[in-house]
Amino acid sequence: MADTLFPHLKWDQLWAATLETLYMTALSGVATFILGVVLGLALFLTARGGLFHNRTVYSVMSIVVNVFRSIPFIILIVLLIPFTKTIVGTILGANAALPALIVGAAPFYARLVEIALREVDKGVIEATRSMGARLSTLVFRVLLPESSPALVSGMTVTLIALVSYSAMAGVIGAGGLGNLAYLEGFQRNHGDVTLVATVTILIVVFIIQFCGDVITSLLDKR
Repeated sequence: MADTLFPHLKWDQLWAATLETLYMTALSGVATFILGVVLGLALFLTARGGLFHNRTVYSVMSIVVNVFRSIPFIILIVLLIPFTKTIVGTILGANAALPALIVGAAPFYARLVEIALREVDKGVIEATRSMGARLSTLVFRVLLPESSPALVSGMTVTLIALVSYSAMAGVIGAGGLGNLAYLEGFQRNHGDVTLVATVTILIVVFIIQFCGDVITSLLDKR
């Protein structure tokens, strides 16, 4: 039945492409989370009213975040080709997509982290500071736990964006479902391959959204 509906689809190729997409999304997601939280914390702490208010530092970081957040991903991949080739050794394959995925998503998530931290009750922050708490205590005992629902919700949005980014990266040889849909589907005029690859991407997105919503609801104490 499946062979009749999808005559050009090779299931082993679909499975391999799906694993590549999950690999790119997972690794870039972990790196994006770490970098995004660090950068978001730095933006929050150096902003007006922050613990380390510094207008110059905040302005510079904010400009960098806005610039990289605004560059279309397909252009960012091209701009980072020399950098990617230097650190990865190639511009093809799943690993070659990771630098562009991280650079493209981390500034986006950093801004979401900053917004989430601004929503933390200022009274709780002031009470913690008045007790002489160290910065590490403020960050790991107050800021991150109190903003965790928003952080997870923002990470869910970012992971979905990374799935989309990985599909675009696949068009220029990064592998994954985007590469399968483009090379085996579009270029060879195999509509069944393009359809199945697209549906698989949608399934991955739905799973990420569902898991993110469940975790967010569990963390939300309101």
